[in-house]
Amino acid sequence: MTKKKKKLDNNIVTFPNKLNEGEREVEAIVFAALEPLDIDTIDSKISKKINVLKTLEKLQTEYSSRGINLICISKRWSFRTSENLSNLMSQEKTVEKKLSRAAIETLAIIVYHQPVTRAEIEEIRGVAFGTNTLDILMELNWVKPQGRKDVLGKPIQYGTTIDFLSHFSLQKLSDLPTVDELSSAGLIDSSNIDSAIFGTGKFYKEKEEEKKENIYENIDEMLSGTLSVEEDK
Repeated sequence: MTKKKKKLDNNIVTFPNKLNEGEREVEAIVFAALEPLDIDTIDSKISKKINVLKTLEKLQTEYSSRGINLICISKRWSFRTSENLSNLMSQEKTVEKKLSRAAIETLAIIVYHQPVTRAEIEEIRGVAFGTNTLDILMELNWVKPQGRKDVLGKPIQYGTTIDFLSHFSLQKLSDLPTVDELSSAGLIDSSNIDSAIFGTGKFYKEKEEEKKENIYENIDEMLSGTLSVEEDK
């Protein structure tokens, strides 16, 4: 068994050992660079005047069968992991994305008012929102369409999913905290949040209708009072 074969059996990596000082400098500069380098940049950094292109081509041949290769893209040189080993470099990573304020408010409205239409969500929030807001919530599988409302235009209604309950460790929707409970726990500042977002057991439009009915009742009372005064006269 040769000495070289023994080194390979012992998992010892043997880098090119027939490089002169100039070639070693080129190798070191390209290896340490944060980005691919062109020939002029490499030439400006080395201490010895050599043919940089030929040196790079020699190194490219030396590294062609190794785990890292010297490659040239758009006349810029860099060391890269060998393509047939790229699968070893892959890594799955869960990235946590913070929901935007619009998405959080939309989710809260859907949670506490479901099933609710887009128009009702915008009416409660007091502002229109982009379609991507609902898309994000549906991609998370926290929200899904729940049929159409039986009104003019048949708008789609939205509600929460089982995944939403599972993610927030809820057995059922009635386990959701009230606005007072959230405030007491220090999770929200109730003085700066419209409590209508969290619902009161009735839909927003139903509450609006009640307000309108009260207004009409007051007007009827006023008219009745006026007529009584005129009759007395």
